[in-house]
Amino acid sequence: MTDSREGLLSINLQSIADNYQDLVTRVAGGARCGAVVKADAYGLGMSHVAPTLYRQGCRDFFVATQAEGESLRDALGDDVPIVILTGVRAGAELECARAGLMPTLFTLELLRHWVGTCARAGLEAPCAVKVDSGMTRLGLSAEEFEHLLRDRELLRLADIRMLLSHLACADEPQHAQNIRQLRSFKKAGQRLRTLCPNIQLSLANSSGIFLGKDYHFDIVRPGSALYGINPVPGTPNPMRPTVTLSLPIVQKRHLSQEQSVGYGATQRMAAGSWLAVARGGYADGIMRAQGGRGHGWACGRKLPIVGRISMDSTTFDISALSAKERESLQSIEILNQDLTVDEVAQYADTIGYEVLTSLGHRYFRRYI
Repeated sequence: MTDSREGLLSINLQSIADNYQDLVTRVAGGARCGAVVKADAYGLGMSHVAPTLYRQGCRDFFVATQAEGESLRDALGDDVPIVILTGVRAGAELECARAGLMPTLFTLELLRHWVGTCARAGLEAPCAVKVDSGMTRLGLSAEEFEHLLRDRELLRLADIRMLLSHLACADEPQHAQNIRQLRSFKKAGQRLRTLCPNIQLSLANSSGIFLGKDYHFDIVRPGSALYGINPVPGTPNPMRPTVTLSLPIVQKRHLSQEQSVGYGATQRMAAGSWLAVARGGYADGIMRAQGGRGHGWACGRKLPIVGRISMDSTTFDISALSAKERESLQSIEILNQDLTVDEVAQYADTIGYEVLTSLGHRYFRRYI
């Protein structure tokens, strides 16, 4: 039976709920606060996180794939809009419509196909449309958007409920791209609303919420901030940490002479050093880039990671601990309120999103 001997990942649902309520208070002008729960709620478990957010009053959910949307529909029931941010798979349009999911369509071809397929089957076909305001990823180009505005028959047949775009530089408040995208999206929304008066507009992600009320429109789409990632890098994190990851110690070693540690012998430890080898490695989401740079946490202090991280194990320098602390040491935390997702991301030269979504499935998961 799997238990904490495989590593214990504790996920604080109350902190996620508190983060949602904090974001709700920051949303201005009557805009609604939705929630992005894609990638299994950023690796933390959509089946637990989404009902928690629903109980907090969230009624707009966003996922990445149709499979995620179908799972979420089963978990939440029929009374909430679920938007698929990457559209609908070819050939799966009818299943998508029957599940009551709203695909985001980002080309005219996709929009026409969705409308035609659902109409022939006699199904309602609500959808979202995405316009590219400067991210240059998914979205109607300026030319395609002009064609859409001129195609009055398509607009009459299509049940477009939402217009979306996505900010490229929201975590850099002073970046000129933010205001450029805001102006582009606002203009697109105003023009489409003259033809579709009831359409909802959505631009802001987590960091976009903190850019101010001009970016909020009708619905904001926080993701990372819900899970404790700092939406305003370079300033104190206003969000609560949501995860603690504890790795069990499987061996303690005292070095009687100077020795190298780990694959490639990349790091040497002095005679007299104490090491602890913990179960959990890069197969469990502890990124190799942390080797020789990152830390664990035990006995109220940071403990350096030494040598390369292996697939199933990580080695820590515990020389700073007292003999009594070393003797009683059973586990080392790799994430907690003192060793945050954002700090670990810095050690690994990545972002908090990748840290969370990489957390493995061998851990015993405890929901608080």
